[in-house]
Amino acid sequence: MKLCSIISNGGPCVGVLADGGIADITALGYPSRMNSIIEGGESMLAGITAALQAGDIPLLREEEVKFLPVTEPEKIICAGLNYSDHAAETGKPAPDHPVFFNKFADSLSAHGEPVTLPPWLEQFDYEAELVIIISRRAYNVSIEEARACVFGYTCGNDLTSRAAQSLSSQWLSGKAIPGFAPVGPYIVTSDGLDPCKPHGVFCDVNGERVQSGASSDMIFPCHELISTASRFFPLSPGDLIFTGTPAGVIVGRRKEDRTWLKPGDVVEITIDGIGTLKTPLV
Repeated sequence: MKLCSIISNGGPCVGVLADGGIADITALGYPSRMNSIIEGGESMLAGITAALQAGDIPLLREEEVKFLPVTEPEKIICAGLNYSDHAAETGKPAPDHPVFFNKFADSLSAHGEPVTLPPWLEQFDYEAELVIIISRRAYNVSIEEARACVFGYTCGNDLTSRAAQSLSSQWLSGKAIPGFAPVGPYIVTSDGLDPCKPHGVFCDVNGERVQSGASSDMIFPCHELISTASRFFPLSPGDLIFTGTPAGVIVGRRKEDRTWLKPGDVVEITIDGIGTLKTPLV
C-alpha cells in the first residue's frame, strides 16, 4: 500500500495511491493525520484495504494534489556515512558504528514544496536517501525486534550546507536548516518493500542523473539502524530515520568540478518501488 499526507477539502487528510489517482480515505471516516493511521496498526490498514475494495471511491488527480510531509515526527534521526562509496568520496573511513545526527521538525518539507536556500550560507548539496517510518514505540530493541517497528519507507533528501557543516565536527548546523529534510511523496508500507534487496536510490538535478546507488549497499541495514538508535533515543510512531546516501554528492568531487545547488535548481530523489520526491530550490 502507498499512503500519502495531502490537503483535500481545505484540510489535511490521508490518501492512498490507486489506479487513476489518490483515494481520500479521510473522506471515508479514517483519520486525517498519518500518525493516527500508523498508531492504528495492522487492523487499521486491513480496514482501509477492505474499504478500498468495497466499491467505487472518487479519486483525486495526483498532479493537482498538494502534498504534506508524510508524518508529524517527534524525532528526525539521520545516519551519516552509511555507504562505503560515499565515505570514500568524502575522504573518511567507513564507520564501525552508526553515525547519528538529527534534523528538526521545521526542517521537514513536502513533495513539490519549494525550499529556500539561505543567502547567508553556501555550498548547498543533495543527498538521496531511503527514509524509515517508525510504527511503534521502540526503546532498546534488538535487531530482530526492530523488524516489527517499521511502518514503511519513503524518499528523503538530506539537503546540506557543506560550508556550515564544515565549521565543526558536529554536523547539525549544516543539516537542520528549515526545509532541509524533504520527504515523500508516498509511504510504502513495510510489506511492500524489502530494503535489504537492491532497490535503486537515485538523485537527478535539473534532469541530470547525479547519484545512483542501491539500498542493499548500506553498511548498517535498516533494522540495525533502528536497533542501535533505540539504545539512545526512544522512537515513537511516525518518527523518521534517514538511512544515509550513496556516492555522487557534490562535496565528493574535485574542488574544480563542484557546482553547488542554487536557486532555480530542481532536485528529484527516486527510489525504486516508492516514487519520486521533487524539490524546487528558491
